[in-house]
Amino acid sequence: MSETKKAVFGGGCFWCIEPVFSRVKGVNAVEPGYTGGHVKNPSYQEVCMGNTGHAEVIKIEFDPQVVSYSKLLEIFFSVHDPTTLNRQGADIGDQYRSAIFYEDEKQKKEVEDFVKVLEEKKVFKKPIVTKIERLTDYYSAEDYHRQYYDNNPGLPYCQFIITPKIKKLSNNFGDILK
Repeated sequence: MSETKKAVFGGGCFWCIEPVFSRVKGVNAVEPGYTGGHVKNPSYQEVCMGNTGHAEVIKIEFDPQVVSYSKLLEIFFSVHDPTTLNRQGADIGDQYRSAIFYEDEKQKKEVEDFVKVLEEKKVFKKPIVTKIERLTDYYSAEDYHRQYYDNNPGLPYCQFIITPKIKKLSNNFGDILK
């Protein structure tokens, strides 16, 4: 069995990206949480107020022998808008920023190189504003945020915002889904 690695991504509301990555082969666990702020053990309410500096993120535990970090980056950049500063759709504030929190210099370089290629190829019409930040303190979100989409698929938010992301994932990455 190979060593498990971690990836931490912020792409707007964590409800929107958790179900995407949980469907990818090689992903062993996806957990919503908070990082990048200055308050210890923040609550969802505190993060939503926008005063803690935290981003809503997901922590992905994955097997690099099955899915590469670069494949996870490819998926990440395909399921959210990395060109809008501090917002994703109707979710506005730095807690919804597009961000990648790297664990080590190898991950940092891989992210920087990946973003550079996207910019050189002009994949997006506007500049990428995804923040690349060192992972510091990470706090797990409250239990009711876990598997929110899978537990509430009929809610309008889930149907109109999250389901299209999962369909996009299926259309673009169907060969690597569980």
